[in-house]
Amino acid sequence: MSQIHEECGVFGIFSQEVQDVANTCYYALFALQHRGQESAGIVVNRDGVFSAYKDTGLVNDVFTAETLAALGQGNAAIGHVRYSTTGCGGRENAQPIVVKHLKGNLALAHNGNLVNAFELRSSLEEEGSIFHTTADTEVIAYIITKERVRARSIEEAVLAAMDRLEGAYSFLVMSPSKLIAVRDPLGFHPLCYGVRADGAYVVASESCALDAIGAKLIREVDPGEMLVFTKDGVTSDRTHCGKKKRLCVFEYLYIARPDSVIEGKSVHEARKQAGKFLAEAYPIDADVVVGVPDSGLDAAYGYAEASGIPYGIGFIKNKYIGRTFIAPVQAAREDRVRIKLNVLKSAVAGKRVILVDDSIVRGTTCERIVRMLRSAGAKEVHMLSSAPAFLNPCYYGTDIDSRENLIACHHSIDEIAKIIGADSVGYLPLEKVRYLTGGDGTGFCTACFDGDYPTEEPTAVGKNRFERPISENPKFMNG
Repeated sequence: MSQIHEECGVFGIFSQEVQDVANTCYYALFALQHRGQESAGIVVNRDGVFSAYKDTGLVNDVFTAETLAALGQGNAAIGHVRYSTTGCGGRENAQPIVVKHLKGNLALAHNGNLVNAFELRSSLEEEGSIFHTTADTEVIAYIITKERVRARSIEEAVLAAMDRLEGAYSFLVMSPSKLIAVRDPLGFHPLCYGVRADGAYVVASESCALDAIGAKLIREVDPGEMLVFTKDGVTSDRTHCGKKKRLCVFEYLYIARPDSVIEGKSVHEARKQAGKFLAEAYPIDADVVVGVPDSGLDAAYGYAEASGIPYGIGFIKNKYIGRTFIAPVQAAREDRVRIKLNVLKSAVAGKRVILVDDSIVRGTTCERIVRMLRSAGAKEVHMLSSAPAFLNPCYYGTDIDSRENLIACHHSIDEIAKIIGADSVGYLPLEKVRYLTGGDGTGFCTACFDGDYPTEEPTAVGKNRFERPISENPKFMNG
């Protein structure tokens, strides 16, 4: 928890003609790699026959020319990159999930967290369902499959399943003849669709994936909407629409790629606006503004633009290493910080530095970066976060499942500055976060900052809530 952990990324393609959809998925998943770096997978559909491959690792580690060729050609495919916010990060939890049932095949790729996953899974287990993963995605797959057995169509089954699902879910379902895109009624996480010049429809967590494969963005999938792609085109069902939208504001602040557009708003511009708000709130007398790569750079530029203080490149990033949270233990994460970032000494030596990062979570990574700046000769270091202080768990897909390790829950601003070795610390004012995209301040989920949860809080929490030891589960005692 030294830094925020990501979401997942989903991508799907539906073509009128059989083509190399696996390679299209591969390139799109590259563009979504920032959303998940634990595992990747692709399922290809050719006339109802599914070919699947998934494993742990980055996209280019999981897929080779041979594995892509083995998937074969098809008229539809879905892909997934994962960071585990529920369940362990092993191969068994990699997505997409493939289910073979009475009426054919079904493949599912999911981004988000259900708040009632534990209750749904317990109910299914009592009915005899057998689970092979510890991710809530399999719960969704089971419910859709059960509904499909008695429903007239896959889309009818998905709509019925949505009646039972609570929380955050943007997912893709692939049946033998259809591709379905669904976004939860509150729209916690983004999902958009577009079309390529050859007429193939594509769906992705972010628009940057559409850019990567030469597709034109049409629009976002609306909260509560279900889109169905078939050989006859695309249709929309809005049965579950109408609730107040609660898009995770951290999509703009950290998760999404800066070149993505979410609901018509540039992520890059939203981060610059966060920096401008910081400049208004903290008019610090300094010589240079630097950002922590990558998601702190835009906010740092916004601060510099608003304050008139020069913007500088303070760090050189090793582009061959992933984000620091991937390392399994804290010591390894700290080693990776040194490998990942190196201070450009000429930019900071003898200067008063404003350091902008996307967040201050546990404080350990911030402390190491501040120390690196001081070792490089910085006279002062003022640490600013382009997000407000994290004070509450997130139940919707960002991996903050308790207050225990949140530094702002246990220390004052002055104490945090002392802990990380900064001359001062500042957070984006909470009242400003709602206006990052120039709107009226409505439509964002800010529960991790203010505790205003848009759903009931789950009774069972924790990343490994489906992996209880025998001593904590009476049902196992006589097993």
